[in-house]
Amino acid sequence: MNIMHDSLPFRVSRILDRAEEGRELSVLDGETLFAAEGETLDRLLRLADSVRQKTVGEVASFVINRNINFTNVCYMGCNFCNFAKRKDEAGAELLPLEEIARRAVEAAGRGATEVCIQGGLHPDIPASHYRDIILAIKRAAPQLHIHAFSPFEIWYASRKARMDVHDFLTELKEAGLGSMPGTAAEILDRDVRLRLTKNKLSTDAWISIIRAAHQVGIPTTSTIMYGHIDGPSHWAAHMALLRDIQKDTGGFSEFVPLGFIHSDSPLYLNNSDVRPGPTRAEHIRLHAVARLMLRGWIDNIQASWVKLGPVLARDMLRYGANDFGGTLINESISRAAGATSGQEVTASEIVRVIRSAGLVPVQRDTLYRPLKRFDGMDATGGQETLVPRTMQQQANIHSATREQNR
Repeated sequence: MNIMHDSLPFRVSRILDRAEEGRELSVLDGETLFAAEGETLDRLLRLADSVRQKTVGEVASFVINRNINFTNVCYMGCNFCNFAKRKDEAGAELLPLEEIARRAVEAAGRGATEVCIQGGLHPDIPASHYRDIILAIKRAAPQLHIHAFSPFEIWYASRKARMDVHDFLTELKEAGLGSMPGTAAEILDRDVRLRLTKNKLSTDAWISIIRAAHQVGIPTTSTIMYGHIDGPSHWAAHMALLRDIQKDTGGFSEFVPLGFIHSDSPLYLNNSDVRPGPTRAEHIRLHAVARLMLRGWIDNIQASWVKLGPVLARDMLRYGANDFGGTLINESISRAAGATSGQEVTASEIVRVIRSAGLVPVQRDTLYRPLKRFDGMDATGGQETLVPRTMQQQANIHSATREQNR
């Protein structure tokens, strides 16, 4: 008899009892919940959905935004990335400031409230280029919220400028930076990061930059990239670390689980011990456990349709998530790694998907302030429409993938 295996449902049930009482879950608790299956998994998902409902109500949110990846040139050599190119390589680009501004204006004209700006670490751009991007957008479309620059970019640019991170971030905020993506977190574990990024941006450095952003008044998202060489112990510790930072700073606006896209990633193609991304069950458990572990501290959990596909992202809205992300015109980083979802989902499509989950769609801004609630109407003011064929094709692709990963 395997005592540990036989007692697992009981241990999971006891942890869920504590979670239902609103008690904080430990790293070990979180790790144990990742093993839930059968009836205990069903209870985990019901509880995650219940806590979501008690926290945010029967709504799910989204933002109308545009991604502008201003350069794909990068020499950092992260092992999982297929986006980066050398500057003399075919397809390498560095968008002029005028083109960045033009795309921002175009986004505003299509109803966007946010532009998300990220890029590779180009060896030739000066540190001032990051501030210049913000100023160019603010001149062209001052109403847009600028959500820009990962901690890796801030690390790189502040070193180039030979400035303290706090001072560099303060300059960006004064120029008009509204918030930062908490990407480049991957897994906040030294051994895993050595494999993923050669530890060029260490866990301590990521934390330091995030804390500095919060201290100067720049809110950030928080993320995790899972399903490669990591596992439940890493996921639970990662969430607990984010929770500890939030207790100190209150600067995280959301938590975004990002499943590893393996198909064109060098990390997967060149290593036999790297998994082909998370299984459907792992996606589900991660969103549900995040809802319970981060309860009361990071109460917005996003389902990334780019990583999950629209159907599975919709399902996550009943497994703990309360946000569908953004319209993401021109998303290119995930597609470079082999993601099958398209560049954009329109607001009308998102409204339709959220409503199909039995929830009320709410358009929000970057900081989760509600802008518009859709009761019986789609995002264009008309009646509901069917999901367009292109999106349905994406859904079919992800449904097939989901069955393979069961």
